[in-house]
Amino acid sequence: MSEPLVELSEPLWERSLKVTTAEETHAIGAALGGVLEAGDLLVLTGELGAGKTTFTQGLGEGLGVRTGIISPTFVLVRIHPNLPDGPRPGGPDLVHVDAYRLESAAEIDDIDLENTMDTSVTVVEWGRDRVEHLSDSRLEVELHRSVGGVGVVPATNDADSGTVLDFDTDDDDEPRTIVFRGFGPRWAEAPKLLETTISEGGN
Repeated sequence: MSEPLVELSEPLWERSLKVTTAEETHAIGAALGGVLEAGDLLVLTGELGAGKTTFTQGLGEGLGVRTGIISPTFVLVRIHPNLPDGPRPGGPDLVHVDAYRLESAAEIDDIDLENTMDTSVTVVEWGRDRVEHLSDSRLEVELHRSVGGVGVVPATNDADSGTVLDFDTDDDDEPRTIVFRGFGPRWAEAPKLLETTISEGGN
């Protein structure tokens, strides 16, 4: 039986970006998706409406996976396969997880993410304190709204109608801050695209 991975509590670096539109959030996700590799683990946090789904849609575009990314609130996991005619043919699939209703690392283990980790990029919304044991490296992405989520109503699953209402509308254009933190050897240094974006944003 393999030894459990040591959980890293202190990031090796931190970078913050400010965006003003959902399009910019999407574009940063797409740029990051272009440099992600199979085995990468991203932990995505942020209040309702902060832009988590918009960011993940951008990641999917950069990775070149099948479109149609929505928050997997009720199915827990959605797998978006790499497209052979996309921008990164032969690249990793995207495994998109919503851990909002999962209360522990043990419940994460029950959905067997280990089976896809090595061949996919795994993005876990609400994953903090739940998925750190899955890899010796992780990239944390934290999205903050400048305006609080007042009046946001959590989604419900109407079993009678078959309708699923999503948690995260993510479609408001408002200022947001995106904080990136790198943990472990895979993220020993910040991706150059973050430095470029910060530099350009400050001009």
